Amino acid sequence: MRALIVGAGAIGSLVGHRLALAGHEVTLVGRQPYVAAVQARGLGVEEGGQVTRTTNVRAVTSVLDGADEPFDLVLLTVKAYDTAEAAAQVEPLARRGVPILIMQNGVGGEETVAELLDEVTILSAVITLSVEVQEPGLVRLATTRGGIGLAPTAPGQSVTELAEVFRVTGFRTAVYRSYQAMKWSKLLLNIVANAAPAILDVSPAESFADSRLFYLEQAAFCEAVAVMRALVPCPLSLIPCPVSLPGYSVPLFAWAICSLPAWLLRPIFQRVIVPGRGGKMPSLHMDLSRGKGKSEVECLNGAVVRYAQELGMDAPVNRALHAVLMGIVKEEIPWEEYRGQPERLLAACGLGKGGWWSGGTWGRLIGGVICF
Repeated sequence: MRALIVGAGAIGSLVGHRLALAGHEVTLVGRQPYVAAVQARGLGVEEGGQVTRTTNVRAVTSVLDGADEPFDLVLLTVKAYDTAEAAAQVEPLARRGVPILIMQNGVGGEETVAELLDEVTILSAVITLSVEVQEPGLVRLATTRGGIGLAPTAPGQSVTELAEVFRVTGFRTAVYRSYQAMKWSKLLLNIVANAAPAILDVSPAESFADSRLFYLEQAAFCEAVAVMRALVPCPLSLIPCPVSLPGYSVPLFAWAICSLPAWLLRPIFQRVIVPGRGGKMPSLHMDLSRGKGKSEVECLNGAVVRYAQELGMDAPVNRALHAVLMGIVKEEIPWEEYRGQPERLLAACGLGKGGWWSGGTWGRLIGGVICF
């Protein structure tokens, strides 16, 4: 297979590395320091303390460098906020019938590409492995748990052969009938200990250690579950629900968060969820600390808010998290106003003193329709 990977970050590099080791022809599009590093030393992945490099890859700075080549697949592994720009770059390939596989966090990427590139083949993917960039041309696989999920986005499409390709390269792979169910299930994993730690400039472990912040995480998560259950039916039944992803039983995870008491859940999260992140700061914190001026919170907590509004529902905690974080991202709110100040964030989310503990938002969540 001849694959073009647009977005040579952590995920794009890991996927490209494994495809190349399996004998596929891989071209990665990245920034100049990345291209120079790959050309000089090859593409490396650190796993279990050992680095494996491959020189069987091509790194370029522009899609135009390979636009005339006969690719079999284009993978978009860019951040969600760069999807439209990436779609425009690969349009000539897509018009020639090359399928586009969208592998990124959040929801809405497939719809964005479909709107910009009408009548092209779009496939959907999620990855549940924790990967981080060590330096240009070298990434670290932080956890071995997880894999890749694949789904068609239109009737008549099949991802079976592509799934086999990823299986052979060493990825645990699963195929889904509904890409919406798959992507929303991944969103549920992504929003846990992400926006709040980013706003407060604390680690997920520190966030879980604070009982008040843990309640906030539960409230935001259960709002997202409510929206998903109203929006996305299970592929094989009429009952809306999340689906299990490689390495993660999302239905059980969602049931536990929305049904079990915090005193029971917090120790489990501290022992299981935090190590599963591989010691990484949350993705939203990474973008914020780099001062990019944009954030994937738009397609995570922000997506929960947008779809809730379309359904005539409310998601007040996600709305507040989205508003505060985007305010900081756009420099409309000084980050110092929230750094290390959970009381301020709780108040902004309507979960301050006299709110949720006295039958406010959290009481409505527990007694409402989102409990399993």
